Amino acid sequence: MKRHPPGRPTIGWTLFHLIRRLQKENPTWGAPRITSELRLLGHTVGQSTVSRYMRRFRQPKRSQGWTTFIRNTMKVTAACDFFVVPSVTFQRLFVFVVLSHDRRFIRHVAVTSRPTAAWTAHQLVEAFPDVPRPTYLVRDRDPLYGKTFQRQLEALGIEDTKIAPRQHWMNAYAERVVGTLRRDCTDHVIVFNEQHLLAIVSEYVEQYYNVARPHLRLGRNSPVPRRRETTPAVRLKATPVLGGLHHRYERAA
Repeated sequence: MKRHPPGRPTIGWTLFHLIRRLQKENPTWGAPRITSELRLLGHTVGQSTVSRYMRRFRQPKRSQGWTTFIRNTMKVTAACDFFVVPSVTFQRLFVFVVLSHDRRFIRHVAVTSRPTAAWTAHQLVEAFPDVPRPTYLVRDRDPLYGKTFQRQLEALGIEDTKIAPRQHWMNAYAERVVGTLRRDCTDHVIVFNEQHLLAIVSEYVEQYYNVARPHLRLGRNSPVPRRRETTPAVRLKATPVLGGLHHRYERAA
């Protein structure tokens, strides 16, 4: 007589993959909901069995994750951030950057040596002068974003979206742009004063980053899409940016 191994019988691979699929596609579902759905689909399985084969997470996903939120609202979300650039006299100059998530387009840059909540709030008006405006603005919890800044966001009809404390990855697009501005621009120049830095950063953004610099996530194109040549261009016309630190290229006539 053939003896069965002790313990409850295992389920087949088909049912196992169905459990994992339902869990992956519906992160808010628990074992009871998945069990009910499987039974409606014709699978006889117990709730304890479903719970046993579900993937374990350190923190159960009971609500929409931040990554999902950013992905679902990409076209209506903007972000902002500050970074510091020292001048030749070791003065700390603050660069404020506002960008749109959708095309990584830098909407506004500003420079000041004395950032305040009122100054930062005014930059929002400069960044979003016309409609349509973004629905959400992602930012960190810097004290510079005070009550005045929040009231200005409300007046513009933009929802203030703060990241969790010390979780800068949640503002990843702004952090990435700040890194690009440092590596491509400010790390290679000697800044004399506030006006000089603003001129440098503005030239980089307006003449290179937004209109010429390719991004891998944008299909190797720029935030303002460039027209791809239908035939290979051999003779090129180069337009220097920032004194030749970067160049824009196009087919020569």
